[in-house]
Amino acid sequence: MIKHASGRHRHGLLVTGLASVLLAATAGPAAATEPRGTDPLQQQVDAVHGTGAVGAFAEVTSPGGRDSARAGTARIGTGRPMPWNGRFRIGSATKTFTATVVLQLVGEGRLSLDDTVEKWLPGVVRGGNDGSRITVRQLLQHTSHIPEVLPEVPALNSAEGYRAERFRTYTPEELVATAMRQPPVPGTGWSYSNTNYMLAAMIIHEVTQRSWAHEVRSRIIGPLGLRNTLVPGTFPLIPGPHAQAYTAFGTGTSSDVTVLDPSMAIGSGSLISTTHDLNRFYAALLGGRLLPRAQLDEMTTTVPTPDRGVSYGLGLGEIRLSCGGSYFGHPGNLLGYRTWGGATRGGARTAVVYVNSDGGQETQEAMTTLVDRELCRTRS
Repeated sequence: MIKHASGRHRHGLLVTGLASVLLAATAGPAAATEPRGTDPLQQQVDAVHGTGAVGAFAEVTSPGGRDSARAGTARIGTGRPMPWNGRFRIGSATKTFTATVVLQLVGEGRLSLDDTVEKWLPGVVRGGNDGSRITVRQLLQHTSHIPEVLPEVPALNSAEGYRAERFRTYTPEELVATAMRQPPVPGTGWSYSNTNYMLAAMIIHEVTQRSWAHEVRSRIIGPLGLRNTLVPGTFPLIPGPHAQAYTAFGTGTSSDVTVLDPSMAIGSGSLISTTHDLNRFYAALLGGRLLPRAQLDEMTTTVPTPDRGVSYGLGLGEIRLSCGGSYFGHPGNLLGYRTWGGATRGGARTAVVYVNSDGGQETQEAMTTLVDRELCRTRS
């Protein structure tokens, strides 16, 4: 049943500058926005839309069922609503998939978290960066201090760069080589870098002799029946129902940036999915259906992140809940699509929200407030 007046959809029981977004969650409740309607989820989605997002969509699950709500439009200048269960680029939420594959290989005894990068990728991490002193665990945990490469990708940095290079194909080897021209990030603690997960994808290939894409499909997407989750490779379009993506590149004019060859984010941010599939993934992961207990414990063992108010494990952040306890999740942001989601320990409750346009701090806070309130709320 769809209640068109409120934009809410109730279901039965079925159960870049990316770093700048990472775990900004935790800034606390968003500024009050007067929402329409009386349904709590719809109110929260309206609040996200009210921060200036073109469109917003959320889905939440609990032992009592599944609910979704939408607000705004899928395309600027039209009245077309956000599609139910539309596909979008999930950005850095991809990292949790990559970390899961690595930890499955660890559980199979095919590699160790204490293996060095040099063991699997000899000579790849070089210059001032020393692959013989960086472990697989440090890649997944963002404690390697390997420099970030995505600022070097023109399509992500300006409207002109996007128009000129949106169809450009990259290899992870090419991107890592570009990163290696920079010195290591100074310091000794946590430092977010997409390059870490490009290296993790390369290690997956070395260990299995199959591509990162193949392993994600065969180990996660297929077994969980994630029919709307895609590993697009170099394909620049989003098949099926989806909202357009918009970004202003720091200016006052928004550009449609939906079309993009996502190969610059292999392992780190290239997947396409839906709120429904992400909820199923988080529930399965935290529910212990994808990893043995020892590897799930490794994934959820966290280190502090500077000035973020949260902690980070292996491809997952741990975020405090306002009602007590915590949940695990990951943000995602890739050219106009921004998402936040996660699950409580055990995976009984999940929540995912996304928008299809730029969002500043207010949008980020409204999204994380939605996830917090929905994971805290008792649902029937």
